[in-house]
Amino acid sequence: QVQLVESGGGLVQAGDSLRLSCAASGRTFSRYAMGWFRQAPGKEREFVATINASGRYTNYADSVKGRFTISRDNARNTVYLQIDSLKPEDTAVYYCAAGNTVLTTTRDYDYWGQGTQVAVSS
Repeated sequence: QVQLVESGGGLVQAGDSLRLSCAASGRTFSRYAMGWFRQAPGKEREFVATINASGRYTNYADSVKGRFTISRDNARNTVYLQIDSLKPEDTAVYYCAAGNTVLTTTRDYDYWGQGTQVAVSS
């Protein structure tokens, strides 16, 4: 069992940066692949980024490549999402998730946080 708590969201202006954090409970965090997803109002939850258990492999949605960076600190049981050059279309609730493989669909992840809101004004 893994419990996930996201933080770091907020209201920002276009062009700003944010770093989202996801703190995990439990001793097995380092065994899990971690993913970030987001859900905008009226839209389905979509994949943003994923990182494997060791942190050596990452993958990103095409829409965020070059602006988003996923990383993890297994000693701190935390995964991060650095978001640069924020755009209004990045406005969404951002969720972190834990799973067994670095895949890109919601059904591949077993544990989810409650989400953190990111709102970007133009």
